[in-house]
Amino acid sequence: MRELDTIFSPPASLAAMLDESKRAVVFTGAGMSTESGIPDFRSPGGIWTKMAPIQFQDFLASDEMRRESWRRKFAMEETFAQAEPNLGHHAVAELVRRGTVAAIITQNIDNLHQVSGIPADKVIELHGNSTYASCLDCGARHELDVIKQSFIGREVLPECQSCGGMVKTATISFGQSMPIEPMQRAEEETLACDLFIVIGSSLVVHPAASFPLIAKRNGARLVILNREPTPLDDHADLVLHEEIGPILSTMVPVT
Repeated sequence: MRELDTIFSPPASLAAMLDESKRAVVFTGAGMSTESGIPDFRSPGGIWTKMAPIQFQDFLASDEMRRESWRRKFAMEETFAQAEPNLGHHAVAELVRRGTVAAIITQNIDNLHQVSGIPADKVIELHGNSTYASCLDCGARHELDVIKQSFIGREVLPECQSCGGMVKTATISFGQSMPIEPMQRAEEETLACDLFIVIGSSLVVHPAASFPLIAKRNGARLVILNREPTPLDDHADLVLHEEIGPILSTMVPVT
């Protein structure tokens, strides 16, 4: 709402939109979690600038690529394990608690939305979850602590205890198909909302980055809160290039 900007400061404009919304959706990307100490993957200096991602087909085809994938997973485990929800996570959790936000659509794999207190059924994980593993054949869940005991030192590749299938972290790799059910749920929530708030996403990874425009074209207001410009800034009703946690915490005090 450009007209709101002439009356209120940008943070107050977002607060007004939240007050007027009947059903909001929050869409989060890596920038949401960098304030928790989790490194970005794609930005300059991010993880993918230091090591090339392992393609899904390479993971399937090569024992060595699978071992390298697990080496990287456990090497990064301490960073992820120490991360805690930041002010932004807690502000979003408060909006869910109030009933203002109906769902969180996230590109993140760190589980921090759930740790912040948001019920798991309110969080739609487009790229999966790194806190556990799953069988690529039957989908059975496998806990990382058990896999780590066999892998560290001996590098024994995990196999599914239910069907003998290949086990992988429950995340979506490059070249892997997007999960059908979360994508369908995300589209449903996007079409049902009257306010779509992007937080900490560069909006360059598709098909996930298509959801803001779907919401906008369906009549919802679009807000983008990101430190850097995004390709969709010109389509938004409000753009905030700010630090995420501090600005959200001023608008949404956690009770």
